[in-house]
Amino acid sequence: MEETNRWRNMRTAPKDGSRILVTIRASEQGPGAVDLVYWSNGDRFGADGWRSSDSTPGLIVAYAEPELKCWMPLPGVNLDAMVRPPAWEGKDEKELDGSGI
Repeated sequence: MEETNRWRNMRTAPKDGSRILVTIRASEQGPGAVDLVYWSNGDRFGADGWRSSDSTPGLIVAYAEPELKCWMPLPGVNLDAMVRPPAWEGKDEKELDGSGI
């Protein structure tokens, strides 16, 4: 496993606003899970802390430090090994979404 794909202790998690993957501890509310989060220095919508990337102003999903078990950076992309489909070059948009079948 590459170094960038190893889970790490939350004490070392970056608090610079970058997005990371975290393991959420199991609790009475449910089993453990993984979420994409970032550190927020706080704003008018909430205090300093870990926020889910699904958060929006007024609807913040926040995690307390004890809820989070470990973290890892987002996996990188090897652009050289990535296989991309060719761009669609059809002439009739009716062919999109299977409607031309």
